Amino acid sequence: MKRDFLTLLDLSAEEISALLKRAIDMKSGIDANKCPLIGKSIGLLFEKASTRTRVSFEVGIYQLGAHPIYLNPNEIQLGRGETIPDTARALSRYLDAIVIRTFGHGLLAEFSAHSSVPVINGLSDLHHPCQALGDLMTILEKKGRLKDIRVAYVGDGNNVANSLIEAASVTGMNLTIACPEGHEPDADVLERVRAVANSEILILREPKEAVGRADVVYTDVWVSMGQEKESKKRKKRFKDYQINSKILSCAKKDVVVLHCLPAHRGEEITDEVMDGPQSAVFDQAENRLHAQKALLEMLVS
Repeated sequence: MKRDFLTLLDLSAEEISALLKRAIDMKSGIDANKCPLIGKSIGLLFEKASTRTRVSFEVGIYQLGAHPIYLNPNEIQLGRGETIPDTARALSRYLDAIVIRTFGHGLLAEFSAHSSVPVINGLSDLHHPCQALGDLMTILEKKGRLKDIRVAYVGDGNNVANSLIEAASVTGMNLTIACPEGHEPDADVLERVRAVANSEILILREPKEAVGRADVVYTDVWVSMGQEKESKKRKKRFKDYQINSKILSCAKKDVVVLHCLPAHRGEEITDEVMDGPQSAVFDQAENRLHAQKALLEMLVS
């Protein structure tokens, strides 16, 4: 029976734990010469531009022995009016799984409903679960555990924040989000996880309060793809939500700094913090590769 990965809640706590262990083993070089997906073909249907998601998936698919096929919507019949159900049914006859990076989350849900092969959310405006897997792997590497780790997310309550909320609810991390009024995470995501969460999830306004006693401090861009017209307004609204050395001094001395990238240096994060000794940003970027390889092995092999 095929399984999809559209949000982090599509995996159980036990599955996430096993996946992270497998990802760490893969990173260490265990089974480096094994190709569990040899002979498979994985489609990459990307409506949104990408650096890390595209490269990490293409490299990971190759390393697992499978063949990646990049699909630009404007270069296939989807861009000429073919329906999503018809595209999903047809691609299911050729591919063993498909990764979709898109705007509206509804496209993923509709595609998944008509696909007979696993569908993986490479990013939507609502969720970024593959990023969350890489984040969890990084925190586990740096802190040795996930349960009771205190994560402070400062900035826009966007798709990354939504997936972090789900990650915290599954793993037992405590998450505090500091964001301006009107920029909170998705209300449905919050309601859904609060009903089952085994961790503390708080929404605050004051960044210093959120960062206080944090083991991990996380931020993301203030202006995401598709929000460029709101750039000036957003930058003004978020100006007090920058991760800088002053804000970071409120956290624990051994705090780890994360950013999902790309970073707009000098806006949501300063060079001093981004390149400083507490930053694990590029370890985090690398871990997308290993976490996604473990995910593909779990869903496709």
